[in-house]
Amino acid sequence: MNQHLKQLIDLSKVDKEIDAFEPQIEEANAKYEAALAKKQSIDTDIENLTNEIKEEQLKKHKNELHLAELSQKLEDNSKKSSEVKTEREMKSLQLEEEIAKEQVAFANEEIARLEKIIEMKQEQVEAAKESLVELDSNLEAVKAEVDKTLEMINKERQEVFIKKEKLLSKINQKGLSFYQKIRRWAKNTTVVTVEDQACMGCHMVISDRIYADVIRGEDIVTCPHCGRILHVETANEE
Repeated sequence: MNQHLKQLIDLSKVDKEIDAFEPQIEEANAKYEAALAKKQSIDTDIENLTNEIKEEQLKKHKNELHLAELSQKLEDNSKKSSEVKTEREMKSLQLEEEIAKEQVAFANEEIARLEKIIEMKQEQVEAAKESLVELDSNLEAVKAEVDKTLEMINKERQEVFIKKEKLLSKINQKGLSFYQKIRRWAKNTTVVTVEDQACMGCHMVISDRIYADVIRGEDIVTCPHCGRILHVETANEE
């Protein structure tokens, strides 16, 4: 096999090894990011619940103020009743008192309802905070695990980079430039095998003459359809 072709085949394999590290890194980071996203979600829930509690407390406070006003009104009406001179005034005063009492009952019911809502939301906040403490502990463990995984991946990747540097130092620059030009668009299918007389990059059948050239392996042959570098897999490559 042509030495330059062999070098490009080896380079394509190394490039595939290097690119294969990216999904591993993304997978490792995704585990930590998922845990972090869960923590942020709980933080947001706590913040939203806290704001909702403040709103309910404000509503409760307004009802309490209104209740105080109604109590004062009933007290004032009680004093006025001793000063009433006509039946018409008495009926008017009684009507005001009935309305005020209805409003008092409603205000008390509303305050009780709001207190239940506040209590429920406060319980939710406490539960969320407990989850957060547990998650923070797990987050540290996940981060340590991810860091360890990334350290191993980076170590392996560095070894492959060294392998690539050694290979690049031996490769003919003209051939390397040609390879890089194709790789810009073909990525990890820059160098592909020929199977059943078809390019495994575009899966198009090549002519007998080109196939014969690929089998000989004396020159760098490209697919006439897609432009990828072709070769046949030998027993040493398997």
